[in-house]
Amino acid sequence: MRAYSGYCFPFERARGIRLLILDVDGVLTDGSIVMNHAGQELKAFNVRDGHGIKLLQRAGIDVAIITGRTSEVVRARADDLGIAHVLQGCLNKNEALDCLQRESGVPPTSCAYMGDDIIDLPPMRRCALAMAPVDAHPAVRARAHWVSDCVGGRGAVRQAAEALILAQGCWQQVMADRYGVLPQDCGWEV
Repeated sequence: MRAYSGYCFPFERARGIRLLILDVDGVLTDGSIVMNHAGQELKAFNVRDGHGIKLLQRAGIDVAIITGRTSEVVRARADDLGIAHVLQGCLNKNEALDCLQRESGVPPTSCAYMGDDIIDLPPMRRCALAMAPVDAHPAVRARAHWVSDCVGGRGAVRQAAEALILAQGCWQQVMADRYGVLPQDCGWEV
C-alpha cells in the first residue's frame, strides 16, 4: 500500500478493477434528502465527484449505481454523467449486485464498491475493493479496504476515482489526453 490522501490506498488490490459501484445517499450526496413544497425530492451532487466519474470512464473503468431509494434526480444525474447501469430501490444490495453482474458481465472480483451505511456491507464484502467516505457508519469504515478523508458528497468519489486511475497506471495518459497536463502538474507522482 502507498499513502494516498492521508490513508493507505490498496493499489495492488485496485489494479484489476473494471467497474466502480457507487451508493448515492451518503456517497454521491451528503445524505440529505430535501423535498420542495410539492414533495419533489432534490439532491445536491458535487461537480468534482462527477468529474472523477468522467475521468474513470476515460481510463476505461465503468461506473454503476446501486441505491436503496428511487429518485428521478438520480436517473437524471446518471444520464448526465453517462452512467448506464443504475439500480434504484434496492433494499437487498446483494441481489442488486447479482443483477448488475448479469447486466455488465463484470464479476465482483473486478469491482470496487463505495458505500456509507450498513445496507452496503453485503456488496462490500463481495467486491474486490471496498471503499467508504470518512463519515460512513463505523461498521462500514471498519470493513472498507480504504477510507477517503472526504465526507460523502464532498469529494470522496473524486479521491477514489483518482486513486483507481493511479492504480491502473493510466493517470498520465488520461491527464495528457484530456487536459494536456503532466502528472506532476496535478501534484501526483506516477
